[in-house]
Amino acid sequence: MNDTDVSKQIQQMVRFIRQEAEEKANEISVSAEEEFNIEKLQLVEAEKKKIRQDFERKEKQVDVRKKIEYSMQLNASRIKVLQAQDDLVSSMKEAAAKELLHVSHHHNHHIYKKLLHDLIVQSLLRLKEPSVLLRCRKDDVHLVEDVLDAAKEEYAEKAMVHSPEIIVDHIHLPPAPSHHNAHGPSCSGGVVLASRDGKIVCENTLDARLEVVFRKKLPEIRKCLFGQVAA
Repeated sequence: MNDTDVSKQIQQMVRFIRQEAEEKANEISVSAEEEFNIEKLQLVEAEKKKIRQDFERKEKQVDVRKKIEYSMQLNASRIKVLQAQDDLVSSMKEAAAKELLHVSHHHNHHIYKKLLHDLIVQSLLRLKEPSVLLRCRKDDVHLVEDVLDAAKEEYAEKAMVHSPEIIVDHIHLPPAPSHHNAHGPSCSGGVVLASRDGKIVCENTLDARLEVVFRKKLPEIRKCLFGQVAA
């Protein structure tokens, strides 16, 4: 084999090696590009998923915040309604308390005197004590003294006991409410009776009776004013 033939074979081998190298390089390039595209697609999908999750999380946060705000507004509205109802009930109670003042007013002298008599008898029946201490307003002392004997006799007859001893206390109940004593203690009338040792007390003032009646009738008053409240 001469030099020419050898040179040709070498050139063929070089071309073959070069072609094979180029094909291999092309394969590597194509494979690399495919892997890059796949990885890029995975990254894009991962980023999309992350964005969707972030959006869903924020959407849920907004939804929760809306529910909280709605609940707060609803509670605030309910509180306002309840406060308005309480204010109305309180105003009714205040109006009733003002009406009590008319009971003990001078032009109702005979009516109030009879009421004091009945309150004393009722208190005696509750206490069932042979000797009691009676406290009333200073302005009512003369009225109480006028009905005391009749009240003792009625009690003794009803309870079938001896007439009790009733001592009118020199310490008096507060006076009727007035503009001069708007924030001080006051009493619209009535009496307070107690056993001599002070262990048993029957508060039978007009204010105390209003409080008891109002507390007892409060559900009925609310139902009348505001209707049946849903449970």
